[in-house]
Amino acid sequence: MPEVAYVNGRVVPLARARVSVEDRGFQFGDGVYELIRSYQGRLFRVPEHIARLQRSAAAINLPLPLAPEALRAAIDRLYQRGGFPDGQIYVQLTRGVAPRQHLPPDEPAPTLVMTARALGPVPEGDRTQGVAVITMPDIRWGRCDIKSINLLPNILMKQQARRAGAYEAVLLRDGRVTEGTSSNLFVVEQGRLHTPPQGPEILGGITRDDVLALARQLRLEVLEAPVPEGLLRVAPEVFLTATTVGLLPVTRIDGVPVGSGEPGEITKLLVAEFRQLTGSSP
Repeated sequence: MPEVAYVNGRVVPLARARVSVEDRGFQFGDGVYELIRSYQGRLFRVPEHIARLQRSAAAINLPLPLAPEALRAAIDRLYQRGGFPDGQIYVQLTRGVAPRQHLPPDEPAPTLVMTARALGPVPEGDRTQGVAVITMPDIRWGRCDIKSINLLPNILMKQQARRAGAYEAVLLRDGRVTEGTSSNLFVVEQGRLHTPPQGPEILGGITRDDVLALARQLRLEVLEAPVPEGLLRVAPEVFLTATTVGLLPVTRIDGVPVGSGEPGEITKLLVAEFRQLTGSSP
């Protein structure tokens, strides 16, 4: 299936996509992004992703070059050209091309780039047996609610997790859990779903929102409040959420089993409900 890209209004084969070496995204990481999933030939939660892109762009004083409706049309067109049922659309907006200096131009000409690629399934063992995580100090900046393309701290922590044989690093700040390097985190305690609240310390995940809505439909008690590190270490169930993977049970933290060491019942219920919501295969 063809891998294609959108560059400032043109759809081209991915191998021919080009932007300037003086683009501020390349030189400064000066931009924001989104990642949109498709399931069984259907793009999922596009309006929500566009709205979050707008919020991130507004937070860094970066105008979108397209109205939301036009951006949606461009995303749809790119996806149709890609021709794959299960995949991802990566959307990146930067402050555009300018001579290299820290202060950006007063009236930037933003660069909008999108790529479309097929996405393979999550290894079934990760879903049925769970994944291992490590904990690390949260060394990121103070505006994690902005989906910035500048991800160097996340990359360094993800590398350390890989070296430790773990899937993800769960981040701690002042004795509280924030999130993973590329995921939100939930714990289950006494039948209640508990996740850190929206705010500058976490990225408000689209999948996170879906899980909260599903939990409420199932009449599960939901608490959006700080998660103490101590609770993370004794909770009987822990799971991660992200656009690319949906829900993933966590069964080991820093080498210690979570609960029984197997995915818990509430986690498995929410995994099944999310699969039904997205139409993804069992």
